[in-house]
Amino acid sequence: MKVKKRYLFPADYMADPSVHVFNDRLYIYPSHDWECENVENDNGDQYVMKDYHVLSTDDPMNGEVIDHGCVLKLEDIPWAGRQMWDNDCHEKDGKYYMYFPLKDKCDIFRIGVAIADRPEGPFIPQPDPIRGSYSMDICVLKEGDGYLMYFGGLWGGQLQRYKDNKALESAYLPEGDEPALPSRVVKLTDDMLQWAEEPKPVQVIDEDGNPLKASDPHRFFEASWVHKHNGKYYFSYSTGDSHLLCYAIGDNPYGPFTYKGVILTPVVGWTTHHSIVEYKGKTYLFHHDSVPSGGKSWLRSLKVCELTYNEDGTIQTIDGIDE
Repeated sequence: MKVKKRYLFPADYMADPSVHVFNDRLYIYPSHDWECENVENDNGDQYVMKDYHVLSTDDPMNGEVIDHGCVLKLEDIPWAGRQMWDNDCHEKDGKYYMYFPLKDKCDIFRIGVAIADRPEGPFIPQPDPIRGSYSMDICVLKEGDGYLMYFGGLWGGQLQRYKDNKALESAYLPEGDEPALPSRVVKLTDDMLQWAEEPKPVQVIDEDGNPLKASDPHRFFEASWVHKHNGKYYFSYSTGDSHLLCYAIGDNPYGPFTYKGVILTPVVGWTTHHSIVEYKGKTYLFHHDSVPSGGKSWLRSLKVCELTYNEDGTIQTIDGIDE
């Protein structure tokens, strides 16, 4: 289905929006794309992001979008190597905690934490990453009195380098009829700075209860997001090399989640990454594409549109390409 969409911030290239409502206002936490001369590859070396901005608005489809400026940059982080990819932010007890993936000096993705007194920052990084952390594409969900972190991504996101939260000597990607490699979920400690438990797999299953196969074009690849609607948990994600945003529904934030369908068909550009937020009685899909840059996959632009549920709780599929 075709819907009205808006480019949120044409002045700069930003992507991977994580969006939350703080103080009755929408705050957008994107990655920040930069031009580069790298050759595109499956490791994602073309994504050379090196800082974060925060945007905000009180009317996503028509209102002013404010850029609160650079709130965290690579050189501020003691353990930094390269590539500040997507991030997410959540509030607890008046403090705002930004979680970000960043390769360390050994080129391994870790997850860092930075803290601010306001949702728009600036954010002060902790001196070290979360102990035992790995991979990227972070989403944080408030669940009761606690907080859950979802994370993980294949290929350049390095998830295939780990099994049972331990590094492998050789990366392994399932193939064919093997179960697809799942995202991860983990509870955060009360101080929001570490993992309180061992991360667990987030299983996406079919209607018969079987995990989606590695060959299924609707299987998980990266970009976990979880939101709640009518008492159900919606786990949505990117399928990577099949370029879809898909979703599954469950009764427990740890899963399993039963696959239900496609949210967004392929956009212009290789990646697709999103968040889903309810605001002032409407539900919005924040995402990105590469139309303004002429199709350069490493120069992406933020977009937003309304998202519609059917009466049974399923989501109406949105066309990724606008004619």
